[in-house]
Amino acid sequence: MDEMTTVSAPALDPLDLGVKLSNGGVDVVVYAPRASRVDVCFFDGDRETSWTLLPSPNGTWNGQVPGIRAGAEYGFRVWGAWQPNEGLRHNPHKLLLDPYARGITGSVNHGEDLYDFAWEPGQRYPRTMSTTDSAPSMVRGVVLGTPFSAAHNKPQIPWDQTVIYEAHIKGITKLAPLVPAELRGTYAGLAHPSMIAHLKALGITSIELLPVQAFMSEPRLLDDSRSNYWGYNTLSYFAPEPSYASPSARARGAAAILDEFTGMIHLLHEAGIEVILDVVYNHTCEGGIAGPTLSWRGLDNPGYYLLGENGEHLDYTGCGNTLDFRHSSVVKLTLDSLRYWANLGVDGFRFDLAVSMGRHDDHFTPYHAFLSALATDPVLRKVKVIAEPWDLGPFGWRTGQFPAPFTEWNDRFRNTIRSFWLADAAAQSKGQAGNSSSDLGNRLTGSADLFGHGEIPGGRTPLASINYVTSHDGFTMRDLVSFDRKDNEANGENNRDGSNHNLSWNHGVEGLDFTADIMPVRRRSIRNLMGTLILSAGVPMITAGDEMGRTQRGNNNAYNQDNAISWVDWRLEPWQEDLSATTAYLLRLRRENAALRSTQFASGRPIDGDSLPDLSWYSADGEPKPAHNWHNPFERCLQMLRSGFPHGHDALMVLNSSLNPVTVTLPKGRGLNYTLVWDSEWEDPEPFFDTYMPGDEFLSEGLSLQLFLTAD
Repeated sequence: MDEMTTVSAPALDPLDLGVKLSNGGVDVVVYAPRASRVDVCFFDGDRETSWTLLPSPNGTWNGQVPGIRAGAEYGFRVWGAWQPNEGLRHNPHKLLLDPYARGITGSVNHGEDLYDFAWEPGQRYPRTMSTTDSAPSMVRGVVLGTPFSAAHNKPQIPWDQTVIYEAHIKGITKLAPLVPAELRGTYAGLAHPSMIAHLKALGITSIELLPVQAFMSEPRLLDDSRSNYWGYNTLSYFAPEPSYASPSARARGAAAILDEFTGMIHLLHEAGIEVILDVVYNHTCEGGIAGPTLSWRGLDNPGYYLLGENGEHLDYTGCGNTLDFRHSSVVKLTLDSLRYWANLGVDGFRFDLAVSMGRHDDHFTPYHAFLSALATDPVLRKVKVIAEPWDLGPFGWRTGQFPAPFTEWNDRFRNTIRSFWLADAAAQSKGQAGNSSSDLGNRLTGSADLFGHGEIPGGRTPLASINYVTSHDGFTMRDLVSFDRKDNEANGENNRDGSNHNLSWNHGVEGLDFTADIMPVRRRSIRNLMGTLILSAGVPMITAGDEMGRTQRGNNNAYNQDNAISWVDWRLEPWQEDLSATTAYLLRLRRENAALRSTQFASGRPIDGDSLPDLSWYSADGEPKPAHNWHNPFERCLQMLRSGFPHGHDALMVLNSSLNPVTVTLPKGRGLNYTLVWDSEWEDPEPFFDTYMPGDEFLSEGLSLQLFLTAD
């Protein structure tokens, strides 16, 4: 370091963490309660100027530094005890990124100097303190002024009208032919008119983006010349990922990158589309006890991370470490980060491995202080919050157990729908019975068994269930109907990674190369999956590209595939265009018919003023479905009638997962005629629809789904 000065005045607010412009300079506040000294270091090229901060009783170090302007680059150096076995990892030779940095510049160059301990022959474990300066290899924070906010024009889509589209910033636009080449794979590319037009034509209301908070690839991937394409390895909880900005924005620096990000949100808002961020507050990119020291570990390792008795990291995330939500520093960091993004215009958050945020050490509670704080925060209570309701810790599966206002990814829906249409059909093709449809009724009607309990009278509603059949993690819909086995060899892990429980069916031939007679039934199976997803009670989530038959060539864990395996291919064959049109049509049916957007769990009885039960089940013969038939694996065809009173048409779904055609008798219902508005046999939406009277028969083809609406 070239110069060193001690600040003479404290920051105006020693609880307002970060580095912020103030009084012709900056206020600096950083949390490091176990440190003996903390310096903030500003850089002009390679020249480093350091200011020693003042301690505060609340565990922060702070001060006013004069003459610092927007665009200045900085980091921290921290002195204190070096006792790795007790979790204390202070090392002033390591430049630390501000956990509250709103922008970053440069890149992390992985190497020995990033580690706070000396690499000894045959051993990489913290014992001897490293004295190598990490600054040349470290990313730096950037001082920013007040950013543009896109919060003024938030669409505020009600949950019952919400349709989520899960996408990767780069993957959705990298091959998009109508997006200018320099904008492909960027924030600006997603906001391009052609992309917005596609989302609007489909009927998407909310786009859920895989992580866009700045991240770093794991050292093992970097050493193997790979990268963490998905981005679930956070480096900064406040700065947007620089690599997703356009070349011109990156050249102009961190402020321009942030402007492009908020500009993207603004343009999506103008089109009526919400932006939901997938956020990773369960772990950081510093890894386990032998990982690099980049930020939190060097500031307060025992305060940020869940540690064992010997200073080792407890890994409930599968990523090396777990943030410790028992500590107010972690709760504050997370709430401050969420508020920051919400104030920029973000409409909601999907929390990766959310169970870790509700743990007291090794047990989960829905009454955790963080979950309560999130629900009552004056800013965050106005945004959508979605939990991935599991982690890898003890008793980590908690679907249905998060408190309101959380919604949750419903993995039971995913597994049941896959089983009903694919795995059970595969069993039938081999002369086996498959599973009964006993779980199907709950999944089609909003999963009351999971979400119909809790503190709110009657529990939460069907809208607490985020229904999905696929997500970024696993097979695409096309691959679900094309592969019995994963093919992850490209990941470099000898096909050991990724789930082996896919509930898929290749329809008799493995892979994408198939004979002409298999193609129609595979396409119909995709339509069965998509139709069930969109027409079921709950909030549907579609994975980007599924609407047009995207494939990952059998890879069900493409987390390190930053290439054509993961990118959406916009060159469509006619059948893919038909599938996209079908998806848009189904979403329009859902949008226009309240019976397909249930806001309350059904009782099986008429609501006040109606003569028809809000939900009725029938066998193929049109008679009420006997309770015992739910457990008969050979009963593969059923009918579900939902009342549209008082807002519109009644909706009848016929689901036939038998391999053979079934003659179906339409139920009496309220005595109105039925119009067949969609059949998964149709390659594309039909322009003319047949009308049937109650008691009429029609032939439901094997492995097919029909939707009828009562006629006007």
